[in-house]
Amino acid sequence: MIARACFGKAGRLLRKDGAAASLFLAPSLTGFAVFYIIPFAMGFVYSFQDSTIGGSFVGLHNYEALQASASFRKAAVNSLMFTGVCVPLLIVLSLWLAHVLNQKLFIRNWLQSAFVLPLAVPVASVVMIWQILFDWNGILNEWLNSFHVERMDWMKSDWSIGVLAVVYIWKNIGYNMVLFLAGLQSIPKDYYETADIEGAGKFHKWIHITLVYLTPTMFFVVLMSIINSFKVFRETYLIAGDYPHDRIYMLQHFMNNMFLSLDIQKLTAAAVLMVACILLFVSVMLVIERRFRSFMD
Repeated sequence: MIARACFGKAGRLLRKDGAAASLFLAPSLTGFAVFYIIPFAMGFVYSFQDSTIGGSFVGLHNYEALQASASFRKAAVNSLMFTGVCVPLLIVLSLWLAHVLNQKLFIRNWLQSAFVLPLAVPVASVVMIWQILFDWNGILNEWLNSFHVERMDWMKSDWSIGVLAVVYIWKNIGYNMVLFLAGLQSIPKDYYETADIEGAGKFHKWIHITLVYLTPTMFFVVLMSIINSFKVFRETYLIAGDYPHDRIYMLQHFMNNMFLSLDIQKLTAAAVLMVACILLFVSVMLVIERRFRSFMD
């Protein structure tokens, strides 16, 4: 009887807490549904119709037309190449900086603040800084001109992808570095001391201790880096405009141009394919992480 009374009381408390939690989450969930879930569901339906108003089902016709578009193929290739190159580079640099800042440096706190500062700076201010740096009359061209090197329009040349990569890494390296630094500091020091007693070298300790216990953090950082790589459109748009150089013409540029031309069918089909690619990346990473956790357990 006592146990039954305790379980009944616990159940009432859980129901009460659940109701309170639902009440607090309701505004956020409502906004998320209205501005994200419902519009995406409508776009998914529109991608299989020939019109948004009174349209009829056309199957995969819109996706076939999208695949035949040279602009879409260019945007898709550029986006995938940017993610495939910049994300590993960002991971390596942020992990290296985390290792450096994990040492006893007298300016460690100052360096941490300096690398995290870009996260607090508005995008418009960030773009203005890079425009001043890479403009035709910018700082970089002035510096190169002092060495008798001709000026160049960086955002209208093949170097534009390099400029965009630098902006992306500069914007996100502080966030990843802080996550890696937290992961490094959570590794017990006893493991390293035991490895030192057994005569293990630095590389052996990094592979068998640091990398193993840093893997969960690595999965999260990779996921966030991939997602942020698909959000680089804001910086690109503000720096280079609607129609940038071919090297930095991304999927978001294509979808933005389709919206301006009211080609809703290609827009929704491209959005569905982009979300599908992101979900595929995330699903693969989650499966790998789940298997790694089960292996470690």
